[in-house]
Amino acid sequence: MTLKNLVPSFGKKKVPVRYDHNPLSLLHEDMDKLFDDFFHGFDIEPFGGRLSSFSPDIEVSENDKEIKITAELPGMDEKDIDVSFSDNTLIISGEKKEEKESAEKDYYMKERTYGSFRRSIPLYSDIRADKVDARFKKGVLTITLPKSEKEIEKKKKIAVKAE
Repeated sequence: MTLKNLVPSFGKKKVPVRYDHNPLSLLHEDMDKLFDDFFHGFDIEPFGGRLSSFSPDIEVSENDKEIKITAELPGMDEKDIDVSFSDNTLIISGEKKEEKESAEKDYYMKERTYGSFRRSIPLYSDIRADKVDARFKKGVLTITLPKSEKEIEKKKKIAVKAE
């Protein structure tokens, strides 16, 4: 059996297609595309009321003595953030709550938004868990994880020789 027998359009230049020229269905398709394009990339799905989880930007840097992790958490307080370290994995989690209220002569508006996050960062160095330090200042969480003496001693400088 050949491919021509399996796929009737194989080898033909044009495949006949039936188009629906109903103006209402064309308008419906255009409106669907317009809304899909407009709301693409928003954190909140349109009219669904579901809030996507908040995912903070995290930066990890390392030197010979420590690993430093910074997380941007704008609009949050330190009481809303939980940091834990277990099995060489740092876990940062929290919940962001925001409430806006506006009252004018002709209207009253109250808006609430919520978002939670959880980031797990695996670390491949031996860390001194008792010396881990976390500080929160102006919406930026900075966590310093000092390496153990054993981990620091593992690193050996290798001389490169030219020939």
